[in-house]
Amino acid sequence: MRPVRKAVFPVAGMGTRFLPATKAMPKEMLPVVDKPLIQYAVEEAVAAGITELIFVTGRHKRAIEDHFDSAPEMEAELEKKGKIELLAIVQNILPSNVSCIYIRQSAPLGLGHAVLTAAPIVGDEPFAVLLADDLIDADRSVMGQLIDAALTHQGSILGVEDVPRSETNRYGIVATDPVGPRTERVRQIIEKPHPDVAPSTLAVVGRYVLDARIFAHLRQTQAGAGGEIQLTDGIASLMKEKPVFAHRYEGIRYDCGNKEGMFRATVALGRKYHNLIP
Repeated sequence: MRPVRKAVFPVAGMGTRFLPATKAMPKEMLPVVDKPLIQYAVEEAVAAGITELIFVTGRHKRAIEDHFDSAPEMEAELEKKGKIELLAIVQNILPSNVSCIYIRQSAPLGLGHAVLTAAPIVGDEPFAVLLADDLIDADRSVMGQLIDAALTHQGSILGVEDVPRSETNRYGIVATDPVGPRTERVRQIIEKPHPDVAPSTLAVVGRYVLDARIFAHLRQTQAGAGGEIQLTDGIASLMKEKPVFAHRYEGIRYDCGNKEGMFRATVALGRKYHNLIP
């Protein structure tokens, strides 16, 4: 398997759960303590050796581009006022060897369609997908953990964790056969099954390492749950051609796609890294 150097960030969603805050601001730019949500996902990818960041955007997402771009006026002002520490923070949001590419998703047709939109840039390389809604605090980059597993098992890898059975209808759920201490081969994947019929409680969260063959399968995937092209359905099709594995990553996930998760992440990270809460 070739090295994984590209990561796709689907960021075209409207973020309606956070209205009115997201009326004029991308959900991914909402802060968790002192950094926007998207920056945590980007830092995780960069720590895993990713050097090309592909953002699949939509309307009103310009703030994401501005955040990862240089800010000469702000930098000049900070330098003039001698605010060196703040200047370093602004200048070092991304390492110099990391590049950003932005591509527009034409319509809100689902996660599978968002990933497919990145196909012309990804090409035939294996690639990562990170959903910023899932902020994962870990001693070692979760994406780095998944890339190592992908190289070890020579296949696509899904980041997974156990969830309460009552919540299986919120996730893609997998049935698996163990192949290693934390890695299992996927034999079935179902999008948001009812708890009564879910094959397990092992849920796919917003971290993937995918073989580029997924694009061919997504092109043939019909709209599924919610009238959208589901990445889960594309993965189920890919499994017929190539092995797909589930990896139980080490880390604590905060579901920042809702207000409760965002609040929990802010409290936990504020306490752990900033000594803001006794």
